[in-house]
Amino acid sequence: MWNIFGEGPIALASTDASLLDDGMLSWQEEALCAQTDPEAFFPEKGGSTREAKHVCRMCGVREQCLQYALDNDERFGIWGGLSERERRRLKRQAG
Repeated sequence: MWNIFGEGPIALASTDASLLDDGMLSWQEEALCAQTDPEAFFPEKGGSTREAKHVCRMCGVREQCLQYALDNDERFGIWGGLSERERRRLKRQAG
């Protein structure tokens, strides 16, 4: 379990499709990134992540998003305000 925000435990997420029906991934419906340009969250190599991270800082489901990315080993894009490199570093520090 990963909680870099220090606001209590984060529920574990899973990629099991049945969890969508149970509401476990319903946080995705509230994600601000779903209302913005998706390309900002998957920049070209060496491209800026500033815009995506700005959106993430304002997002109410940032913790759930980051937890999902960590649990599912997302390799690309900005998730929960962190790049893939930042998520790897977080995992190394916690592990």
